[in-house]
Amino acid sequence: MKNFRQQHRPKKNTLVIGRKAIIEAMQSGKQLERIYMQTTIHGEVIEEIRKLAEQKLVPINKVPVEKLNGFNISNHEGVVAVISKIQYQDLQDIISFIVEKGEVPLFLILDGITDIRNIGAIARSAFCFGVNAIIIPDKGVGALNEDAILTSAGALEKIPVCRVGSLMKTVDELHLNGIKVFASEMTASKKLFELELKEPCALVMGGEEHGVYQPLMKICDEQFQIPMTGDFESLNVSVATGIILYEAMRQRLVAR
Repeated sequence: MKNFRQQHRPKKNTLVIGRKAIIEAMQSGKQLERIYMQTTIHGEVIEEIRKLAEQKLVPINKVPVEKLNGFNISNHEGVVAVISKIQYQDLQDIISFIVEKGEVPLFLILDGITDIRNIGAIARSAFCFGVNAIIIPDKGVGALNEDAILTSAGALEKIPVCRVGSLMKTVDELHLNGIKVFASEMTASKKLFELELKEPCALVMGGEEHGVYQPLMKICDEQFQIPMTGDFESLNVSVATGIILYEAMRQRLVAR
């Protein structure tokens, strides 16, 4: 049996409690990490919360009432939101800013990575090796909460993070900006060191169990693998990401 590390309960001052308060928070532009919604609730106000959350790219987790009661609060009305500690940024704004500074864009896309310890470690490597921004989907990714920030040694608060509604559309947006997209795939024929990482590019890292989503893989420019001498299934995703980002930094330093 796996040993799971207990996550810290969010502090009360990071919570938005109740239906009206959550609607007002989203309408006012407050960034929410996610909304926890009781599985059995419904109605017009709940639908309004759903629609606003979809517009604002805020994930909704359907949970039993015991989960909400576990926040040690009263009068939650079946919904509790957690205020984001990360200030999500617009991808196109980041691209334009990088280009205007005369830098070569380097992005990291996380597809389906749910372990917050891996996300924290990845963010730490991304910050150290010159990634301009981390791109995550609004669904199917671990919460960028206090535990993730702690694991990242604070890197998640220093590196820009872009939360997007569709990674497929994001790849299209990157292509329109002249940025190639490379996907990590352990069965690929191309080796990591054979990639041209000096050019504007984004690197896609897949989830711990299923790797990169296949339709997303197909629209990437190239697939690559990390060559290994040992006969082992795969590397941990955070370790693999560190190796890949180091190679990107190495190529860019040599090219100067």
